[in-house]
Amino acid sequence: MRDSLIIIAFFIAGIILGVTGFLPFDKAGSDIAMYALYALIFSVGFSVGNNPDILRSFRRLNPRLALLPVMTVLGTLAASSLLGLLLPHRTVSETMAVASGFAYYSLSSVLITEYIGPELGTVALISNIVREFITLVAAPLLVRWFGTLAAIASGGATTMDVTLPAIVRATGEKYAVLSMYHGFVVDFTVPFLVTFFCSL
Repeated sequence: MRDSLIIIAFFIAGIILGVTGFLPFDKAGSDIAMYALYALIFSVGFSVGNNPDILRSFRRLNPRLALLPVMTVLGTLAASSLLGLLLPHRTVSETMAVASGFAYYSLSSVLITEYIGPELGTVALISNIVREFITLVAAPLLVRWFGTLAAIASGGATTMDVTLPAIVRATGEKYAVLSMYHGFVVDFTVPFLVTFFCSL
């Protein structure tokens, strides 16, 4: 929860600095966001490759539970497509691009900003931060109301890192491997799905 609040604080500080013009920034020809994105993707790949226990744990998963990330992706995309039909100023592909972030706000918001523009990129950032925040705060309620797997599905791509402690506290340690597997698979889909829906 503290990490999410820090992210929100930095986001608000960035808005204030941008609006006031306190920091000089040449928007034209600036690739700083993409370089930051490359560094982020590299660090995620490095952390996965540096932890052989993750790959070993995946092999012990129940085959039926291995479909959980697929269901998370399909459920999220189905809900976001319905939302796209209801919102007058947004297309279905735009709402699906935002939802395809699966709480991976640092990646999805940068991609959407680059492909579509800063307005939808900001929507993606806030939407995906809220998804992570709900999982962090409401994981025990999600387990009580909808079952154990609901807390994991809610966390999207963050279930292998940021929301993992909250999920394990709510579901029990036996679901830690499933949570890590779920986050790994969903995380992998984010750049492909976001760029696909942005290009429609």
